[in-house]
Amino acid sequence: MYPAPDMSLWQGRIDSQEGADARRWHQWMRPYADDAEAASVLLGFASDEGVRRNQGRQGARHGPPALRRALANLAWHGEQAIYDAGDIVAGDDLEAAQECYAQRVADLLACGHRVVGLGGGHEIAYASFAGLARHLSRHERLPRIGILNFDAHFDLRHAERASSGTPFRQIAELCQASDWPFAYCCLGISRLSNTAALFDQAQRLGVRYLLDRQLQPWNLERSEAFLDGFLQSVDHLYLTVCLDVLPAAQAPGVSAPSAHGVEMPVVEHLVRRAKASGKLRLADIAELNPQLDSDQRTARIAARLVDSLVN
Repeated sequence: MYPAPDMSLWQGRIDSQEGADARRWHQWMRPYADDAEAASVLLGFASDEGVRRNQGRQGARHGPPALRRALANLAWHGEQAIYDAGDIVAGDDLEAAQECYAQRVADLLACGHRVVGLGGGHEIAYASFAGLARHLSRHERLPRIGILNFDAHFDLRHAERASSGTPFRQIAELCQASDWPFAYCCLGISRLSNTAALFDQAQRLGVRYLLDRQLQPWNLERSEAFLDGFLQSVDHLYLTVCLDVLPAAQAPGVSAPSAHGVEMPVVEHLVRRAKASGKLRLADIAELNPQLDSDQRTARIAARLVDSLVN
């Protein structure tokens, strides 16, 4: 049994005098039930154990409820159903929580839903991919899954235990064990936040990436072409946004704020472009730490990105 969602988080303004078209997220959201029609489902991963293991600043375990509160009062422009499936809570047993989250993702995908994960540290990424891989392996022998990560970091670290710095190395190892291709594209890499050893590791694994300084509005056509080339090479897409890809002024509420970063309009545009490919199967937003946020800036940006993925 999975814990029920806390629907008390979904509160906000009600403009009843303006009629049915004045809907907001909190009025449209429903708790997930096993007989729910195929739709978008929010699933939280309340964890910062991976951040702790990665020597980061803790607090991301409070990210999922903060993100729901930021979403609640946004105007709703869709007609499709949307559900809240609650949170998987990690505690200090990260590996067990990742397995539980992966199974929940696989089950939801099997029912025809599109899952949007709410982090939580970026350790959510391994759990998300494992769930998608589990689902697709039931139908395809050699699924071509693309991993699109908006992030200042490669997160390819070697470590004795899983952390927020290891998820894509873990995914690479999972792909190798399954004899699947490892198709990883990372947009927003900070040269000063990744050692030469990590750049070497990325090269060995065939990672495609653009640096933060390359992802500028004046260079958008080249960024689009780079993304399109990656999307054309895969059949299924897992998209993840680590909020530290954004400048610290826009997203202060993360463990490792970016001095440079990629501006929100560029990130949002490329997220929407990836979604428009028709290949998106699963997405998540990671590293929201409300304890470090200022005026809910990071939570509001995260909420806007979730809305871009859903509507």
